[in-house]
Amino acid sequence: MGRLQPLRPYQLEIGRAIMDSVVHRKGETFTVEIARQGGKNELSAQIATLLLTMSIARGGNLIKAAPTFMPQALISVDRLKARLDDAGYSGFWRMEAGHVMVLGRARQIFLSAEPQANVVGNTAHLLMEMDEAQSIQPQKYYKEFRPMGASTNVTTVLYGTPWDGHTLLDEARDANLELERRDGVKRGFSVPWDQVAQHSPPYREYVEAERERLGEDHPLFRTQYLLLPLSGRGGLFSAGQRSQLQGRHLRQRAPSPGGIYAAGLDIAGGLPDDGNPEGGPGRRQDSTSLTIGELDFSGCSPVQRDPAIRVVEHYSWRGVPHHQLYPRLIDLLKNVWRCRRVAVDATGMGEGAASFLSKALGAGSVTSIRFTAQSKSRLGYDLLAAVNSGRLKVYARDGSPEWAEFWGQVTAAKVQHRANRTMNFYVEASRGHDDFLSSLALLVEAGKYLPRVARGRAREAVPALA
Repeated sequence: MGRLQPLRPYQLEIGRAIMDSVVHRKGETFTVEIARQGGKNELSAQIATLLLTMSIARGGNLIKAAPTFMPQALISVDRLKARLDDAGYSGFWRMEAGHVMVLGRARQIFLSAEPQANVVGNTAHLLMEMDEAQSIQPQKYYKEFRPMGASTNVTTVLYGTPWDGHTLLDEARDANLELERRDGVKRGFSVPWDQVAQHSPPYREYVEAERERLGEDHPLFRTQYLLLPLSGRGGLFSAGQRSQLQGRHLRQRAPSPGGIYAAGLDIAGGLPDDGNPEGGPGRRQDSTSLTIGELDFSGCSPVQRDPAIRVVEHYSWRGVPHHQLYPRLIDLLKNVWRCRRVAVDATGMGEGAASFLSKALGAGSVTSIRFTAQSKSRLGYDLLAAVNSGRLKVYARDGSPEWAEFWGQVTAAKVQHRANRTMNFYVEASRGHDDFLSSLALLVEAGKYLPRVARGRAREAVPALA
């Protein structure tokens, strides 16, 4: 018999509670929230290895489901294979049908919890686990998975991290806390990153670097490392974040000698991307907005690789046909600001504009972003990270209509957190537009530009747009 790697104290506490429920057929439902990369998958694999060993002769099923089979469930498959080999079962276990691991008469069944997945008919005898439970639809769980353990009073474990306070995991955690208040039995376990870090100095260094990069108030850091839900956070920016975004530098009408510039361009006439009932992020806009930022590479480090961005100029055109705007946009981007990178909203009518600009400025200088739920979410997360880290600053108040409109949109901006860890940001139709806000997010994307450095020289060596 081989040997498994030792578990940390918090893993042992959770594992013992789960095994006690399994062995004594208590049928408890546990919620386990461990900070990202804190050992949740290792704990699950070792529990499965132990239960398969205990049931090798008498048999029985363990069931583990994930929001998707590929790649999420397959990650658990690979982990269990490795642990069975570590335990000395190499050559004894086998795979059946691509999703069932068999050891003697015991079986570990891996399933997808996608809404369309056909999982009815399986029975959980020993244990049922739901991985990343915050991304599994409650209806799917209660209708198709929960009944799998009804006849066996199976112990169930929901793994994951908090989200918006209304997911399957969030609701189960809250129910467990209420039960614990009544009977004193601990069924909900939460291990934030600082507890994990007590047992791993490299982990502490990694998470502290993530905190510096994202900011402690970033949705992903808040949920995946602090294990705090996002409920009640309706605005995209807090008052503190708006203060961080406000810079002291002056607005510029022309570039500074030697300055390196990038731009974000939101094209008027984009089509809705997600059917937001409020007509939010993808609603038709009647303005084209251009945001210019100067890039500062002096603070770049292995932790913070992206440059600081100082917003130095805003342009906005309302009701101007695209064909009339193109010559001016090209002149501003190519001849005036000599932007090294331009990120363009290529949604709907913006697709043609992005294509035209790419040909005029050079394909390597233009990044076309088609707004989808996923791409808009990534832009939003990157925008928040840039604000939280202090990398993004907007010019000081100058009394201009552009300054007032920009800050009006920033103040009115809303955020919607989805169950699949994507987020949506927008301004409600009744409160105005979000073109400056979108162009700011696009500027952050353009600001990921990395200059090429000539050999033997320390200065930036990329020519401006030709």
